[in-house]
Amino acid sequence: MIDLTIRHTTTYRFHRPVRFGPHRLMLRPRESRELRVVSSHVTVTPPATVTWAHDVFGNAVATANFHADGNRLVIESQAQIQLDAAAWPVFDIAASAASFPFRYSDADWTDLGALAAQQYQDEAGRLRAWAQGYVRSVPTDTLSLLKDLSTGVSQTISYQSRDEDGTQGPLETLDRGWGSCRDFAVLFAEATRSLGFGARIVSGYLYNPNDMLTGSAGGGSTHAWAEVFVPGAGWIAFDPTNRSVGGLNLIPVAVVRDIRQAIPVAGSFVGDSWAFQDMTVDVRVTS
Repeated sequence: MIDLTIRHTTTYRFHRPVRFGPHRLMLRPRESRELRVVSSHVTVTPPATVTWAHDVFGNAVATANFHADGNRLVIESQAQIQLDAAAWPVFDIAASAASFPFRYSDADWTDLGALAAQQYQDEAGRLRAWAQGYVRSVPTDTLSLLKDLSTGVSQTISYQSRDEDGTQGPLETLDRGWGSCRDFAVLFAEATRSLGFGARIVSGYLYNPNDMLTGSAGGGSTHAWAEVFVPGAGWIAFDPTNRSVGGLNLIPVAVVRDIRQAIPVAGSFVGDSWAFQDMTVDVRVTS
């Protein structure tokens, strides 16, 4: 078990004072068997009323309603957590799902719902054909298939950090041959869905103390990966950016169907079109 402190600061600067609309914040780590939140708080400048709720996926979501105009908006989140994820996890996969292809139970299939449906159009079946290339035989070992597919993403696609908003569609990532961690996560999740798996996108932080992992520098970064539901084992984390399986070094904040549902800070302002100056994000994950 390791004790970690996460500091996430988002700063918006404007050329002149503007009025801030409500801002939606997804910054609190998501508790699980492997992760315990010791403390978590959010500070907003200028002052705001912050209320909390849970979305349809059970993620903690805060809404900040501001009381004053300003030319600078700072949202600071600090959390202390205990992370207890195994370096070499063993997954107790049900016998019925040990070999692919397998069939989810009727109850699991109903509950997975949209998480098992592809979110991007693939009328020609290009993505499914690409994913099928990792099916070595029929039947084949389920976990090995998922590991090969995750590794195949990073073997096929070159990692490239991208600061601008938005995520590439999976076919766009395949065509371009490069992408960020969120592009990797979407490609992997959509590829598994094309094979009939239920999958969800995870947004959070990457603990990278020695700068040995891809996707962050300086001790931490926001990060994205995916989880696949396998009967018996449950949700298994796959980080195709780093070719890893399991939750080691991964700190989830939100699990979602679509990556666009996991934006850490989202909001609006009222003012002149040229009022916006810049935005900076600083993330520190330290032990």
